[in-house]
Amino acid sequence: VPYESLGPEITLDYDERTTILGLRDGLLILGTLAAASSPALVSAFIDLPEGAAGERQRFFWIGAIYAPILVVLCWWCVAAVRERPATGRREREGALADLAPLFENRPFLILLASYMVSAFGSNLPATMLLYYVEYVLESASAELFLVEYLLTGVIFLPLWIAVSTRVGKRAAWIASMLVNTGAFIGVFFLGPGDVAAYGVLVFLSGIGMGATLAIPSSMQADVIDYDALISGRRREGRYVGLWSIARKLVAALGVGLGLTILGSAGYVPNVPQTPAVLLTLRILYALVPSICNLVAICIALFYPIDRERQEAILAAIEARNLGNVVEDPLRPGRRLPALA
Repeated sequence: VPYESLGPEITLDYDERTTILGLRDGLLILGTLAAASSPALVSAFIDLPEGAAGERQRFFWIGAIYAPILVVLCWWCVAAVRERPATGRREREGALADLAPLFENRPFLILLASYMVSAFGSNLPATMLLYYVEYVLESASAELFLVEYLLTGVIFLPLWIAVSTRVGKRAAWIASMLVNTGAFIGVFFLGPGDVAAYGVLVFLSGIGMGATLAIPSSMQADVIDYDALISGRRREGRYVGLWSIARKLVAALGVGLGLTILGSAGYVPNVPQTPAVLLTLRILYALVPSICNLVAICIALFYPIDRERQEAILAAIEARNLGNVVEDPLRPGRRLPALA
């Protein structure tokens, strides 16, 4: 939470936020790939014995390599990244009283609801991938498809950042979900041996993946600005903390419900599956995530903050801090009293 809270503080610029947070999330994906491939890389460069002894040595070397990198980079971040000076009111409130105004922030609620619906859908494919590839496609290449998906997302992320600069964050985010959904619906109709077709669809759906991570993070920074206007305080930590809880909640629901439904359909590991189980896998892996994305798009259409309104919000914050009464840019006619 503290690390992610630094992102919105680094810059207040509408487009620069997308660039910075896009870079952060792109490197997060690359880091995930590096971590997943670490055991194989260690085995390739270091001669290890077979069995448990080799396994212990493999993870010893992973720890020996990553621990210094982790410590050095964390201290570098702490030393190099400066927090924005505190402005506005600093009084302490109770936890519930401090959280209550977050739920009065309409742009945040719209963004959070849309993101949670989309994230719930995206966690189902992550859970069902191995099952779908093994039992529906009857292939053993699940890991390769996962790498393809993640790398495609990273490669196309700069393109989405440029698109966001041209058309705005909401339009770019919706477009990325449409690309992801349009390709993924086709996965529902595949069957045994359709590996090549699946690879094409994975590539197409991966085009939008990076944007579905980075652009909502940038939009979150903008709704924090709006909270700063109406509350008089910068509360990045509160918003990022609530966002993190929501993200972990939908991930847990996606995994738990997906596996529960699959088990209820009659799934038995390591044996040929019944038609009912295969249909359930198709629905959970392709159809439900696509429906979730379409619902998330409908919710996102109501998100109100664009470049012009974000600039108006920042101007109103400055004017209010200087002792002026200002009008709420998102609610014409609503007057906000001076702070100074």
